[in-house]
Amino acid sequence: MTTNNVLSLPFRKSVQLSLSSSIRQYISKKYDQHPDMFRHDLEVIDSLRRDAVNTREPHSTGINKLHTYAGQLVWMSGKFPIDIGVDFTWYPALGYHTEHPLVQNNLQYELLNVLYNLAALYSQLAISSNRSDTEGLKTAASFFSQAAGVLAHMKKEVLPQLRMANPPDDMDEATLEALTQLFLAQSQECFWQKAVMDQYKDASIAKLAARVSDLYNLAVESALHSEAISSAWIHHMSAKHHHFAAAAQYRAACDCLEKKRYGEEVARLKDAVNCVIEGLKECRGGYISKAVVDDLHSLKKRVEEDLKRAEKDNDVIYLQIVPPKPELKILERANMAVARVPPQVAKPYEYFGDHAEFGPALFTKLVPFSVHVAVSIYEERRDRLVNNNIIAELETMTDRLHEILSSLNLPGSLQALEKPLGLPGTLVQHAEEIRQADALNRLQRGFADVEKLCASDKAVFEEGKALLAAEEEEDHALRLKYGTQRWPRPESRADPSHDGGAKLWNQAGDIDGYFASSTSSDAVVREKFAAVKETLAILAGPDRSMMDYIPNSRKTEIPELLKPAIGRLRGVYNDVLRLESRRRKRIESLRARSRADDIKGDIMAEAARLERTYPNTPIVPAHFEDFFDKRLDSLYESELEALEKEQADQEKIVSEIQRANRDFESQKKVIGESGSREREKALQRLDNAYYKYKEIVSNVEVGRKFYNDLSRIVEQFRTQARNWVNERRQEARMLEDELSMPPLASLSMRPSQAQSPPPQAYQSPAPSSYYMQSPPRQPVRPPVPHSPPVEAQIQSWADNVPQQQPRPMPPIASMQGSWMPDMGIQFSGGGAGGSGGSAGPGQQPGGATPSGPVRGTWDPSSGIRFG
Repeated sequence: MTTNNVLSLPFRKSVQLSLSSSIRQYISKKYDQHPDMFRHDLEVIDSLRRDAVNTREPHSTGINKLHTYAGQLVWMSGKFPIDIGVDFTWYPALGYHTEHPLVQNNLQYELLNVLYNLAALYSQLAISSNRSDTEGLKTAASFFSQAAGVLAHMKKEVLPQLRMANPPDDMDEATLEALTQLFLAQSQECFWQKAVMDQYKDASIAKLAARVSDLYNLAVESALHSEAISSAWIHHMSAKHHHFAAAAQYRAACDCLEKKRYGEEVARLKDAVNCVIEGLKECRGGYISKAVVDDLHSLKKRVEEDLKRAEKDNDVIYLQIVPPKPELKILERANMAVARVPPQVAKPYEYFGDHAEFGPALFTKLVPFSVHVAVSIYEERRDRLVNNNIIAELETMTDRLHEILSSLNLPGSLQALEKPLGLPGTLVQHAEEIRQADALNRLQRGFADVEKLCASDKAVFEEGKALLAAEEEEDHALRLKYGTQRWPRPESRADPSHDGGAKLWNQAGDIDGYFASSTSSDAVVREKFAAVKETLAILAGPDRSMMDYIPNSRKTEIPELLKPAIGRLRGVYNDVLRLESRRRKRIESLRARSRADDIKGDIMAEAARLERTYPNTPIVPAHFEDFFDKRLDSLYESELEALEKEQADQEKIVSEIQRANRDFESQKKVIGESGSREREKALQRLDNAYYKYKEIVSNVEVGRKFYNDLSRIVEQFRTQARNWVNERRQEARMLEDELSMPPLASLSMRPSQAQSPPPQAYQSPAPSSYYMQSPPRQPVRPPVPHSPPVEAQIQSWADNVPQQQPRPMPPIASMQGSWMPDMGIQFSGGGAGGSGGSAGPGQQPGGATPSGPVRGTWDPSSGIRFG
């Protein structure tokens, strides 16, 4: 059969929208918490919706995307109202309005559409399966059953909560029921096809076909009440209904032929022909695919040929009465198709968790902040109490018990005698567990994960540490440049400010200690693994490898005198195994109770009570201390008290097994029975390797959790280091700018007594702008060729002496000097043939020395002249 003879749902299409922005706005309006607290959740919900909406191909990876988003929507429906303020836009997949979207501000409407697409995906995966072999048929049948289950769940659980007067045409009750029955029929059809392929008996095939016909008929009846299911689909389902009614009668007729009921055979073949004819009537409008039509014609031809043969044989040879149709016994039905709701859809809450399929539930902390803090405090105390005070103690007891058993060479010594040939049952169980867990690869992957996490954490930490080291080097260089007195800020490692260098360097030292300790622990765990790797490889291998590794004993019968001691030792050892099993179940139960201990509802009620009792007092986490103590005592105090009894039971059983082992060993010596020591040792090594594997797995998980926790610490360290370094560098730049300014005390602004005050038209520059500039120099003319300039005599700003007026220099081609406020503005004189300015001190007005320029005081009335 080709894929054209079955139907699948097309996907509903949506438009991209920012779900997070509406949720953010709602939280800011309705809750006391800031939306930024849920930044990650808001990003995740947008990502989940984007992945779910873009799932439009029949690929199995889309199942988890739709499951996860639908599960989060179910969870969110308990956190937000149905009308959260998001206009969800979806286009119908069936019917006559597929181009016209329906927009609803309704979370349940969004969930309904996502589940619809999940059913569509299951149906498309079913028709894309290879239905030419039995495995492909089983896969297709499973997908069709899950599609029917999702649709049934939509009708029963989601549609009543939709709160829409008129649900979409392709998702109303009639349409969902019709589609459910359609996919159940197609699932049943896969079972029928598999039975035909596997050559089941005709009677069994007839029962399967009759049920296929019934399911198609139920689909047609519901589809007639739907506004979305097209007439083409209805004709298809009706044709399939008649086709399988004919197929059922044909197979029943074959069964009658085998049982020599020739008259009934003819009657059933006649009914089969009539059913095929009815099915072909549905094909007249050209609505049905060629594959379905060909199947009907093929069946008609085959049934008519058998009817012709049967009628001739009965009329000539058997002469049995052909009963009318009302007298024919109704065929039995064999139902194989069941609407299976995927557990991720039926019970989504069970798939939330840090390492669960859906990941952490979103917006779990959407409660008043003080209550949120209180919940976190309680959960931390509860986990510490359960994991450290109870479970850790129980596991420590178990480890001590294994050490004692190993020191007594148990159970190797028992197994060597009880089963001198072959493999002991306990060892076979351990080996099977090792194989199923893929122990060696699991540990190698665990080591690789731990190493990768460690390297990632170290890279982040080294980046933060490098920032601190670079800042320390920069600060040291600046301190050498300016001196400790002029560079007064504290050294990098001594900065006492909040999140300053002292704290950050101490934190860096602590983190270095974490890495040193963890590296040492990692090495110890790897040594443990190296010590048992070869033995684990034997356990993980085939039984033949273990049998080759374990030598057989030479003696196959246990001496009579030794049997009582073996019996006592075996009895006590079985008590040890029962104790360990009971303890393991207790730990699992305790962990399950701890995970199920959801305090949120109770603490919200307690917060409401506190608000009523103390209306004017703001609620803080400290108010819940008594509540925490009472709750922890009521839930876990009995477990703490039971630890003492558990310890006493273990001490008692240890003393019993030690006594029984002494008797066993002494009896072996008395009768001279040494058995096969090599077999004992081999069995004991394998048993020890199994328990060492369990220990290493626990160590690897602890290491993975440690580095995951450390990643948050080093990320925070790097961020704080980056911020602090940026602040220090900005502070250094400001301090350098301040030190580059000349000090006020080094300047003398008093005019010289030999000079007269400057003209009133001249204004001296403001001190602030003055000190921000380099000392001004007199403008100079270009030097005369072959006459090198003489360097001007400029005093240093650091000299602690009053600034003196420059002494007159011999006339040269060019002259530079320091300007003083009481000197006025001076210009270099003209060269040969040039004119000078006003006469300066010691010179005649208008005169000029023959060999150089003339200097003088500028007169505002004379203008400015350049020579």
